[in-house]
Formats: sequence, structure tokens, C-alpha cells
Amino acid sequence: MTIDVTDATFQTDVLERSMTTPVVVDLWAEWCGPCKTLGPILEKVIDETDGQVVLAKVDVDANPAISQAFRVQSIPAVFALVGGQPVDTFVGAQGEDQVREFVARLLPTAEQTEVERLREIGDEASLRAALELEPDDEGAIVDLAELLVGEERSAEALELLARIPETPDTRRVAALARSGGAYTSDADIEARLLVLLDQVKADDAARQEFVDLLELLGPDDPRTGAYRRQLTSRLF
Repeated sequence: MTIDVTDATFQTDVLERSMTTPVVVDLWAEWCGPCKTLGPILEKVIDETDGQVVLAKVDVDANPAISQAFRVQSIPAVFALVGGQPVDTFVGAQGEDQVREFVARLLPTAEQTEVERLREIGDEASLRAALELEPDDEGAIVDLAELLVGEERSAEALELLARIPETPDTRRVAALARSGGAYTSDADIEARLLVLLDQVKADDAARQEFVDLLELLGPDDPRTGAYRRQLTSRLF
């Protein structure tokens, strides 16, 4: 799959897309002879991945912000992005064999593909099988932890989450685990937050519960920011 990307569409077509599918960014220009040699090779090799990798072509003359973001000094310049971050790059024309090696490094391994399949099934046996293949797979760990919380096995869920770095997803599931499902509505959460505000300065447990409840409200809820400011004012 090949798409033309502009400064205006880079966020959606490259950064956001790379969260689920590797994206190869080809920075080129009409006047660049090596670009015209490399471009068809990239298109051919990436088309053969059947959508497992996306090619994003960027005309640097028409889209200077993108080339500035990548700090491009010469073209053709090619960057591979996974999860919103560059993971590989090369500059200058390359032969088909070199391009194939570059793209092959982006393709999921057999183990990764099987982990994805098992996560889609989503039951406990499948998720544990996924972790047998990839013990540190963050997605499978979060999925299994959330499943365990739903089965009232919160202590086990927290042990699982402790194996991986903290992320918004791990904080959310950990908050669910520590709350034990005690709060079934936003109204319940708000009522408890108001009670805890008078306790957070002197009580570590109250402070942790307050932060957990904000995780349950979610970062996009406008009340979350307001309560965080109130927490700060009480602590400092």
C-alpha cells in the first residue's frame, strides 16, 4: 500500500497509522534522480507485503515541515516508523536486495503473529499461551490483567502489571484492580473523590485511591483535570 503524505496529513497517515502497521516514509523530490530509481523498488517490495507495511511518500519541496522533523540533509531518505517512533533508516539509493532486507525487518515474526491471533481470541488460556511465546508482550499482559480483574483476581492482575513499564493502559487496569469494582458510576467516583480530598495530604492510601479514581474517570474527562488541580493544591 502506497500513500502520498503532506504536512497536513502526516499525523494521521504516518504517526497514528504506525501505531498498528509499520510505515516506511520515503522523502523524495521531482528533481532527484536517485529518488526516481529508489521509489519504484520501494513500492514493489512494500506492495508484496500485502498491507503488512505501508509506504508513505513525501515530496520534500512541497512539505518542508516533514523533512525538518526528520532533519533530512540529503535525499532520498527513508525512515521506518513503528509505534510512532523511527526504528530504522537509510539514505541514498539502494538495490532491491537491500530494500528487501530493510522491509523484512519490519514484518512480524511467526511468534508475533501468533500472539496477535491469541490476543484476538482473548480468553485466559489463549492469553497465557501468548505469554508463553512472548513473556514480555505488553498488550497480552494488559489484556490478561484486565480479564483477571473482571474475575475478581485483582492481586494476580497487579503482579502481572508489575512486570512491564507503566503506561496509561497499565495505570487504568491497576486502578480497576485496586478499586475492586467498588465504583459502578461516575457519580460514585465523584462522591468518593470529595471525601478523599480532605484526607490526601496526611494519608498515603487515600492519596493512592484518589489517583486511581482519576484513572477510572479517564484523561479525557474534563473533571479529571479539575480534580488533579485540587489534589495539587491540597498537597502543596
